[in-house]
Amino acid sequence: MASPKTLEIVKATIPVLEEHGTTITTVFYKNMFAAHPELLDIFNETNQKLGRQQTALATTVLAAAKHLDKLATLLPQVTQISHKHRALQILPEHYPIVGQHLIGAIKEVLGEAATDDIITAWTEAYDEIASVFIQIERGMYQEEIWQGFAPFTITEKVAAATDIAAFTVIPAHDQSERGQEIDLSKLNLTAGQYITVKTDPKDSNHIALRHYSLYSASTEKGIQFAVRRDNRNEHHGLVSNYLHDGLEIGDTILLSAPAGDFALNQDLIQQHEIRLVLVSAGVGVTPILSMLEAQVAANPRRPIVWAYACQNEAHHAFAAEVDEFLEKAETVEKHIFYFESGQLLDEAWLATLPKPADIYVCGSMPFMESMIDGLVALDHGVDSVHYEPFGPKMSLGG
Repeated sequence: MASPKTLEIVKATIPVLEEHGTTITTVFYKNMFAAHPELLDIFNETNQKLGRQQTALATTVLAAAKHLDKLATLLPQVTQISHKHRALQILPEHYPIVGQHLIGAIKEVLGEAATDDIITAWTEAYDEIASVFIQIERGMYQEEIWQGFAPFTITEKVAAATDIAAFTVIPAHDQSERGQEIDLSKLNLTAGQYITVKTDPKDSNHIALRHYSLYSASTEKGIQFAVRRDNRNEHHGLVSNYLHDGLEIGDTILLSAPAGDFALNQDLIQQHEIRLVLVSAGVGVTPILSMLEAQVAANPRRPIVWAYACQNEAHHAFAAEVDEFLEKAETVEKHIFYFESGQLLDEAWLATLPKPADIYVCGSMPFMESMIDGLVALDHGVDSVHYEPFGPKMSLGG
């Protein structure tokens, strides 16, 4: 527990760090990568160029600092981030490196305003926050289904929609070097989880890691995940384009064990009074589809509301698979929104949802912000709204 003096100083200086947060984290990453270029293999290069990583770190550190005396209240957000850390193989020895350069960046940006007392307080605060992450992640490493990144063979690669590829992979035949065999029949996946891919794209000087959601929790065919090609700006998605254009059936890919805490409420799956509401946009349908599959398999009597938004019919991902599962459910409401046709999944539609409802949402950050703001405005309880943004959750849930 941080000392009373540290709590007082940290709380008093939070506004200053809020003002300079992104500048501090930008300096932090520049200095840390200069001293430890090997860490470039862990961090998302595209997010660095777009400033997303800097904003995400600033948001996380400030949210944790604001709750330094009651970090337990941030446990859901910390757990979500820790799942990603475990999937990326971030280890306890990385935290002192981050701490050293984060505190150094605070000193560099604030200059003379960064007094010895302020630096001491923020060092203690960082150590407190880091210890929470390390403790949670230690348990996750002990439970991971396989260690590190294991080789898998691509057995299927199909188009789920324009610019979305669906992959099926199975463990590579020869795992002898790892001394660890992966038996898919014993793999217990949870609908909503993701895997992490480790690649070495030819257009990059570094290893690149990316998270991709599973579109099925079944392992009958293998591990199944989807990848959207990212060509939205000048920083074309390095890994997504490599997976789309550089890998084919029979090629080998490295994966870390499935991770994530975006999952159906187990207490509600078998009942049929509270509806399951599944809302997604674009490739955000991927984990939502796995939840639909799991719910229908466990209890098809439960009423389901399905809402999906995308650009147009060509970008409508997994349409046939969704219809196949919805046909197995007894009571279904299906709503499709094509943006190009002027159809909007907005607060007016959210207002039609029943209460109580068990709601799951996934999509881009702007989509998530719109959905969560709308649901909160309509008095849907925090415990009934579950979400997985393809971006930093702390900025939505903080």
